[in-house]
Amino acid sequence: MMKLKHEAELVTHALRVGAVYAKKRGVGVFEGTDSAKSKITYLYRLLVHDKLIQPLAKGKESEPNMKHKLALWMSRQLPPDHPLLQADD
Repeated sequence: MMKLKHEAELVTHALRVGAVYAKKRGVGVFEGTDSAKSKITYLYRLLVHDKLIQPLAKGKESEPNMKHKLALWMSRQLPPDHPLLQADD
């Protein structure tokens, strides 16, 4: 698993977008008191359930792997010229 350039920022952005997605679907709302780990797990499982991302292999469902999947998902949703997708050379 190769880490993306702005992976932490992509995960943060994915959680914001995912919160809106979950609310529009009517399946849940992220509260301010929810931990980052529970938000990541919930959003990952929701996207897998809706077949928007492929599930991780059995035994590989760890927080870093779920974060990576969310970052990949978010990077595919953004336009190619988005600042989070640009290389900082």
